Amino acid sequence: MTEPENESRTFEASDGYPFHVALWSAAPPIKGRVVVLHGVQSHSGWYHSLGRTLATAGYQASFPDRRGSGPNLRDRGHAPSGRRLVRDIAEWLKSLRDQQPSLPIVLAGISWGAKLVLIAAAQYPELVDGIALICPGLLPRVGVSRTEKFQIAWAVLTNRRRMFPIPLSDPALFTANPEAQAFIAADPQGLRQGTAALLAASFLIDRLVQRVPGRVKQPALLMLAGQDRIVDNRRTLAYFQRLATTDRQVIEYPEGHHSLEFDPDPTRYARDVIDWIEGHVATNSTPAGHASSNR
Repeated sequence: MTEPENESRTFEASDGYPFHVALWSAAPPIKGRVVVLHGVQSHSGWYHSLGRTLATAGYQASFPDRRGSGPNLRDRGHAPSGRRLVRDIAEWLKSLRDQQPSLPIVLAGISWGAKLVLIAAAQYPELVDGIALICPGLLPRVGVSRTEKFQIAWAVLTNRRRMFPIPLSDPALFTANPEAQAFIAADPQGLRQGTAALLAASFLIDRLVQRVPGRVKQPALLMLAGQDRIVDNRRTLAYFQRLATTDRQVIEYPEGHHSLEFDPDPTRYARDVIDWIEGHVATNSTPAGHASSNR
């Protein structure tokens, strides 16, 4: 079997911003599409094993890099608003839906990216047939201090592009793998600072996340790592139980760390995502916005 390869694409948002998308073409016949949203510091280049494994199993995997992060050098570390970030994802999803409307689309979010997944699933149900929340940063253990919040709020009024550190500077927060820690520390595309506007957008997104559980009706998967130093697993599980969907599954990795991609067997969680899709989403060829998908 030919090994799937990563392809770089550029997708232009409706406001003209060109953001990078890493695309893994599915081994034929294509079964569906999986769109993966990365965390606040990470980017598509962290998740080659996930993309490769999904593609080998027949699922096109796309990793849109959030504007201002990863390979996107324009407006580095900046976002005009939380609504704009959600709209970027919706526009990419719509472009995929328009290509082949019958193919199911799963929207997966890793860490901070899971916040956008939940909001997009609630606001654009016709574009999302299932969601996977992978070590989601919905209720994190780490964050900015109260003093920093006041500084950010003032900067939003006076200088929206003032930079602030992202509070994830220690690679050991992500993984216990020494090689992966060295990779994260030296990664030139990792985002270590964000503008006041980006951080304010993140605060808005946090508020929206708390409002949407009753509107998320798609099949949902939650993956938790037992050794996660970033995510509050107990509170996250309680949040997950509030989703309106009756089709919920939880998979826990007791020895896993926040970035499952850097664990000893990175294909394990990818195979679990595939098994979940094939058991809960792939059999449903009707877009999630239609009544038949609310199972």
